Amino acid sequence: MKKTRTLPALARALLLAGSLFTSMHAFADTTLLNVSYDPTRELYTAYDKLFSTWYDKTTGTKVTVRTTNGGSGAQARQVLNGQQADVVTLGIASDIDALAAHDLVRRDWQKQLANNSTPYTSTIVFLVRAGNPKGIHDWGDLAKPGVGVVTPNPKTSSGARWNYLAAWAWAMQQPGGNEASAKAFEKSLYHNVKVLDSGARGATNSFVERGIGDVLVAWEDDALLAVNKLAPGKYQVIVPSISIRCEPPVAVVDSVVDRRGTRKIAQAYLEHLYAPDAQELIAQNYYRPADPSIAAKYAKTFPAVKLIGIEDPMFGGWHTAQAKHFADGGVFDQIFQPN
Repeated sequence: MKKTRTLPALARALLLAGSLFTSMHAFADTTLLNVSYDPTRELYTAYDKLFSTWYDKTTGTKVTVRTTNGGSGAQARQVLNGQQADVVTLGIASDIDALAAHDLVRRDWQKQLANNSTPYTSTIVFLVRAGNPKGIHDWGDLAKPGVGVVTPNPKTSSGARWNYLAAWAWAMQQPGGNEASAKAFEKSLYHNVKVLDSGARGATNSFVERGIGDVLVAWEDDALLAVNKLAPGKYQVIVPSISIRCEPPVAVVDSVVDRRGTRKIAQAYLEHLYAPDAQELIAQNYYRPADPSIAAKYAKTFPAVKLIGIEDPMFGGWHTAQAKHFADGGVFDQIFQPN
């Protein structure tokens, strides 16, 4: 005979369900996922701890932050495919624009934080072996016969697009420089490429760990990391006469934080990147801090160099640069033939 559930038993079941719901809600409110790109591994390992400690002291809420890393474009595609990122900290604005186009991120995301939602910058430099045996000093040297270049693939890596555009800026700034000469220079440079990794950190590993090539075209932070921590005494950084201002942006993934109830924490996580203690940590991890006073403190780490921004007329912003140079059939496809 089937028994009818008694009122006390039903009450206990409802109480258990309510406790479970509350527990799940609390868990959602105290965890955060940051989907980031390759070169920031070390930075966010340190920042996640700093933020969690600060947020606990400030609000009394313990926060567990998890950060995943990969190529910027690949990470953006993971979020597009359903990865539940509370925030993204990617390599180029166009990767976040792709999320905004699918209403995962608000369309005016760059207006939500200072400096177009860019709490730190970087640039593109060269990493060469100690003593600089090939005599590499500027972009023109990368196109010389017998020089083996390592750089990631602009079709898959945001870092590689910065590399390519920095080389383009140098060529355009030379006496008599124009788009035809810049295109010819890029063709000569990429003819010397020995390996075209899918991401920036993979290219660094090819050069440093596998010993491929004579020069690595790299984010400044990756180059300084190699010189100071990965292999002290084995490499040196060469700063070219002209480079590009790399602006890796950050954004809240609105569709996720509103569903999970994590907007307050996610916003605080990104806002605190601009705080003095975080800016100090950013400089220590070889990114150029947005805070002028901290940038001045680390002036010897980050030498002055003529930097061209992505909004310069020669590029016209990421939307224009992406379509012109990196879309199928664009300039890169026209100049690069795999060796």
